[in-house]
Amino acid sequence: MHTRRFLLKSALMAACSAAAHPLLSTMTFAAAPGDNRLVVIVLRGAMDGLDAVQPYGDRALRGLRRGISLGPQGGALDLDGFYALHPALAPLMPLWQAGELGFAQAVATPYRDKRSHFDGQDVLEAGTGNDLPIDAQKGGWLNRLLQQMPGASAETAYSVGTEEMLILSGPAHALSWAPDARLSLSAQAQLLLTEVYHDDPLFRQAAADAAEIGSASMAPVGEGGPKGDAVKLARFAADRLNGATRIASFSLSGWDSHARQPQVITRSLGALSDAILTLRAALGANWGRTTVLAMTEFGRTVRENGSGGTDHGTGGALVMAGGAVRGGRVYGDWPGLGEGMLYQDRDLLPTRDVRAYAGWAMRGLFGLDAGLVERSVFPGLDLGADPRFLL
Repeated sequence: MHTRRFLLKSALMAACSAAAHPLLSTMTFAAAPGDNRLVVIVLRGAMDGLDAVQPYGDRALRGLRRGISLGPQGGALDLDGFYALHPALAPLMPLWQAGELGFAQAVATPYRDKRSHFDGQDVLEAGTGNDLPIDAQKGGWLNRLLQQMPGASAETAYSVGTEEMLILSGPAHALSWAPDARLSLSAQAQLLLTEVYHDDPLFRQAAADAAEIGSASMAPVGEGGPKGDAVKLARFAADRLNGATRIASFSLSGWDSHARQPQVITRSLGALSDAILTLRAALGANWGRTTVLAMTEFGRTVRENGSGGTDHGTGGALVMAGGAVRGGRVYGDWPGLGEGMLYQDRDLLPTRDVRAYAGWAMRGLFGLDAGLVERSVFPGLDLGADPRFLL
């Protein structure tokens, strides 16, 4: 029934906004009690965490990568004498210095070995710890979070013409919306929809949702392309977070760097940097109560390939930002890159489940019981010790 209802609602939304511009992203929102805010950015395509946050202090890195992740000698910004920040993230250095930017290295979901973007993203958004595609009954982990928060309500937005974002799918009620969509429903059209679908509960609710999102405020339209889209998504998210919304998620694509990685990752990291800085500027005073988590489906191989890129790997990095973050440090246990230290002799060995950081964020921001996080939000997860990355 949930799937049928979603399809019916999605069909109506698409029909009402056929002229909408389809961004290559999906966006989701939720309203929740309290003043703390959580933003989850899904980096689709597998970000190379070893290039974003370069462990140049590990001497083995230079024998594995000749043309990428060159550390400070290649223009990266030294963070702590061991890690360096990719030059494309240089605009975020003031946040690092202010304690509003941090990272966790050697993290991953439980997904292993098949290295499929689609399955890996399903596991990341489902948060269930297996490699099966997400299903309507379990839904995404942000949706399960909402189900454990009394008084919370969900509002989902997605780009017209793209797939549903899975991270907030599930039984909690959701609306569909794209940042550039303008339904422009007149008062007469709204009345007509209400009358036509009055006796059909499925379409009646969809018509009500269409009227509601038709009046949503829109972010200014900026330049196109990945960076422009990232700015638009972040502005729209901030606008909602400055209102009743407390949980938002959107995705940024373009991280699959099999070849010419310097060009690919520079562009994508620039878009991520723009998104974070836009959130900070647009949220204003609310930035102090905000946590941003940017996570990806898996990392990339430690060895550089013959095309100047890297292939699908395992361990990667988590980006954390916000005024509620205890930044200025790289979290996690570094496993090393030396002989015998790599996962399957090719990948960074994960030393912590990335879901644990999200779980502790839920605990710190929204007061969820740790046992509830392990049983209901991330079934089967061992949260482990609190990394204390929140203030």
